[in-house]
Amino acid sequence: MTEDKILSLQQVEDFKIDKNNRILYSATHEEVLKGTTTDVYFVKTYEILKALNKENTQVVAEIFARKAGVFCGLPEVLNLLKDTDVEVWSLQEGEEFQAKEVIMRIKGNYGQFGIYETAILGILASSSGWATAAREVKEIAPDNSVLVFGARHVHPAVAPVMERSAIIGGVDGASCILGAKLAGVEPKGTVPHAVILIVGDTLEVAKTYDEIMPVTESRLFLVDTFKDEVEETLRVAEVLGEKLQGIRLDTPSERGGVTPALIEEVRARLDMAGFNHVKIFVSGGLTPERVKILKEAGADAFGVGSYISGAPAIDMTMDLKEIDGKPIAKRGRIPGITENIRLVKVI
Repeated sequence: MTEDKILSLQQVEDFKIDKNNRILYSATHEEVLKGTTTDVYFVKTYEILKALNKENTQVVAEIFARKAGVFCGLPEVLNLLKDTDVEVWSLQEGEEFQAKEVIMRIKGNYGQFGIYETAILGILASSSGWATAAREVKEIAPDNSVLVFGARHVHPAVAPVMERSAIIGGVDGASCILGAKLAGVEPKGTVPHAVILIVGDTLEVAKTYDEIMPVTESRLFLVDTFKDEVEETLRVAEVLGEKLQGIRLDTPSERGGVTPALIEEVRARLDMAGFNHVKIFVSGGLTPERVKILKEAGADAFGVGSYISGAPAIDMTMDLKEIDGKPIAKRGRIPGITENIRLVKVI
């Protein structure tokens, strides 16, 4: 339906916002659906077509990516288009695609979906970028638990999208509450350095956590806040015993970060003290290369933040390939529908 969308420059001019009463600068769902996040030239496009009685022209549009990646963002795109009469063929989320491969095809009345080109491409570009980075990490550690800890590195309005995308990409969980819930899982994480700094002792925090948290919550604790990591690890292990599932190493770069040698020592001393069951979880500035090195040193699980959250969007392009059933394309592209047997009709 078009009556609620911004489809004229007059509507653009009339669109007012109250910045003083706006909590966040991110777009609301209603604003995205209304078209306020579109590039203004699509509004001008609609006005020109309407003036020529061509706003209801039937077209086929194809979307392709500039480089290879992991496809993500389909549900949001379908939600944008659900009140239109268009048909959509698409890859499924989590599938890998190649550069220039058509990942989505939209057929229908251009006036119903053209205004959403900006939003559709943005959704797919960002979501696929995050999913691709997550896949790169998970492929290095397919048998290890990998969590995404990237919400603090992006605007809160997109943090859930990013962490959901990471799960689609293959990681095992997310710390962001909404991101995890949107992906159909429960958020994961124990405690930050802040609570240990406030309380003043890692061991007291660990004991209190064990006393008050449900048994379903992981017993896994940071051991790098005040004391030597090995010393703190053994202190916690001796008190919690079999209940301790793991320790987390997040040594800051100012102290050299988490090194293979540190992991090897922690593992050896845990085993020597009879705590073979305790896992070593690593976080802090992890990349696929560092995950590989630390995994080989004995790390069991990883929390990855900025490598995923800071992943570049994968540029997406939408081309019109048919107009009223006739093949067409701009110079440099081949007219007509591009066959891709992997595309599945989704609406």
